[in-house]
Amino acid sequence: MKRLLFGADHEDFRAAVRTFLAKEVVPHAAEWAEAKIVPRSLFARAGELGLFAAVPEEHGGAGVADFRFNVVVAEEAAAAGVVAPMLGPQLQADICMPYFLGLADVAQRERWFPGIAAGGLITAVAMTEPGTGSDLAGIRTTAVREGDHYVVDGAKTFITNGINADLVITAVRTGDHPHRGLSLLVVERDTPGFARGRTLDKIGLAAQDTAELSFTGARVPVANLLGEEGTGFAGLTRNLAQERLSCAVSAVAQSAAALGWTVEHVRSRQAFGSPIGALQNTRFRLAELATEIDIAQQWVDRCVAEHLTGELTEVDAAKAKWWTTELQGRVMDTCLQLHGGYGYMREYPIAHAWMDSRVSRIYAGTTEIMKEIIGRSLALT
Repeated sequence: MKRLLFGADHEDFRAAVRTFLAKEVVPHAAEWAEAKIVPRSLFARAGELGLFAAVPEEHGGAGVADFRFNVVVAEEAAAAGVVAPMLGPQLQADICMPYFLGLADVAQRERWFPGIAAGGLITAVAMTEPGTGSDLAGIRTTAVREGDHYVVDGAKTFITNGINADLVITAVRTGDHPHRGLSLLVVERDTPGFARGRTLDKIGLAAQDTAELSFTGARVPVANLLGEEGTGFAGLTRNLAQERLSCAVSAVAQSAAALGWTVEHVRSRQAFGSPIGALQNTRFRLAELATEIDIAQQWVDRCVAEHLTGELTEVDAAKAKWWTTELQGRVMDTCLQLHGGYGYMREYPIAHAWMDSRVSRIYAGTTEIMKEIIGRSLALT
């Protein structure tokens, strides 16, 4: 089905992204997966490409806050099989950028925006704690004000860009109220008392650094408070719709890529004297997936269109996130199965896609949390 989401500028950017990935990312993906981290230079290259163009012109960006350009990057990364190495730069563009654009004051913009736009400053968001997953009200990392500083104590885990990050948007507890007691502090790389733990050993997304962070009497300037004290919960939840939409975009893009690889494989792979694709079971399974992916694509495109006008609701974003990521799981499992033994070999992109996709039903809010959000909207009790 024809997509109506993009214009000529987006397609021109798509061609540039495709060239960028082929030159800057694909040749190094295996090396970066082995190292469990991408080099900082990748963010600088992404900055040159325009991935962080949402930063205003006066601070070194282009002032282009059109989420469709983010969608293009996600789709091309999926098609090229380099989701993991591009996840860090995409997190900066899709997830971290809205916090800075929406909450940073004039002084903070002058300090941080030029570096963010150029990719010289790498960002991360630290919400999840060892004992707290999707429940933001359960955050225990504390920030106690002492003069012109906050003294921060606590720990975070599963932090994307945790090793590379220069600026970590950290959810901290500044008061007792479950929601109004939360604030956002930007913890800078060299802050005394701020330490990075091990790079976590994950099932998939090997090239993307995920780390544990700890704060032991870390002294963070009050000037690094993002937004007003006590408004952290509102700041976090305001940006969750885009975060979950970003997950949905990637889920559909990765599903479409896996389907394409599988169609190509079954056309050429022989079994019992004919291509696997000639078997009715293969045709039926791929027909089902092709239909579901097309339907999901139209829903996600509609969500993107509503997001551009500020009309995307938390509930619709939750619907998009859980449905597309569950679909992604079904697609990856079926496509790997249709590859047979080859699907289990790391040299085939479907193997990496299968491993990388599993976490999509967990991060940015689990499937169960998405259903809870939708269920509450139905006013059943």
